[in-house]
Amino acid sequence: MADNSPARLWTMRATYFGLALVIFFFHLLPLQIMPSRIAGPDVLTALTFAWALRRPDYVPMLSVAGVMLLADFLFHRPPGLWALLVLLASEWLKVRGRQVRENTFAAEWITAATGLFVITVIYRVILAVLIVTPGMLSLWVMQYGMTVAIYPLIAAVSYLALGVRRSAPGEYDHTGRPL
Repeated sequence: MADNSPARLWTMRATYFGLALVIFFFHLLPLQIMPSRIAGPDVLTALTFAWALRRPDYVPMLSVAGVMLLADFLFHRPPGLWALLVLLASEWLKVRGRQVRENTFAAEWITAATGLFVITVIYRVILAVLIVTPGMLSLWVMQYGMTVAIYPLIAAVSYLALGVRRSAPGEYDHTGRPL
């Protein structure tokens, strides 16, 4: 029951926002002079998906929208587009999370990869329709693959270091709602 207390809930919500700020900080550090030839993973999206699947109450809709909108502004993406797509995907994952939590980690991983694939394709299509240069397709494919590959690491770190575990079937929060 201590895992489901209001203090733990708000601490983990603040932790999500704090982790997002740390990710922003390291992403914006000028570590290279030349542009990279490889695309790194989208750690923030993977973190959001992992927490949405494992503990949906830790990443409420407004937190995801605010963090992703701030990421759009900081990373010079079209404001609100990626934020909206990640928000919709995370809400879909929260709904799917109940079925996924009863399965293996592979099912969770495939569900997160599917959601990421769908929003990545929609993002590229919308950018193409709006005649915005979406960037090289190879970099997008590489970033998708790296994000899917890093998902197990993010889920493991979330579980081991932060205690973000899957809620068990039949587990309730402090107000009596099912998790």
